[in-house]
Amino acid sequence: MKAMILAAGRGERMRPLTDHLPKPLLSVGGKPLIVWHIERLAKAGFQDIVINHAWLGHKFEEILGNGSHLNVNIHYSPEDTGGFETAGGIATALPLLGSAPFLVINGDVWCDWDPIEALAKAQQLQQQQAKAWLLMVDNPLHHPSGDFHLQNNGKLVQASGSTTLTFAGIGVYDPSLFSALPPRTVAKLAPLLRQAMQEQQVLGTHYKGQWTDVGTPSRLQELDAQLH
Repeated sequence: MKAMILAAGRGERMRPLTDHLPKPLLSVGGKPLIVWHIERLAKAGFQDIVINHAWLGHKFEEILGNGSHLNVNIHYSPEDTGGFETAGGIATALPLLGSAPFLVINGDVWCDWDPIEALAKAQQLQQQQAKAWLLMVDNPLHHPSGDFHLQNNGKLVQASGSTTLTFAGIGVYDPSLFSALPPRTVAKLAPLLRQAMQEQQVLGTHYKGQWTDVGTPSRLQELDAQLH
């Protein structure tokens, strides 16, 4: 199974820290944020990792190289300076990801979820003919309205006054979710997910472990203090 780490964002809210270094390369707990993901993926048995990049993308290739020192094979999917958004970035990287379900992780989150569980989630997608599985977490203070509602049957639906959870930025996707998107197109992920939810094709799990959206300098500082 292959994995992709999304790393093409500009990180506007993290400026000036991101003026000279992409957000996933900022140090937390003594190493770049993205290295936490790569090490956890390697420990879970993932060998091939795709990283998309845009803003200061050359820094990823300079610092991470081909991934051999981290016991993985890193493949890069370069994007235009502005990036293609989440769905557009994944659609562009599909030739590197193959025809089987794959794991995608936002490069600007920190989570102690074990990626080895993605293998079972991929099988679940195929068994239930679903297109996506999302890791959901309790709503953080900065996102109190949440994203989606997790039903008792394990399927996610668009929230409409129901109890919500927040999408953790970690998911397993079947390539068919992106089949209508041509590569190098700017496209957001949420509209694709909502359409799939209407067809009962999005699964979810409520995760209660540690998760941080490292979106601001203060949250980066808090996480750094926790990990030291």
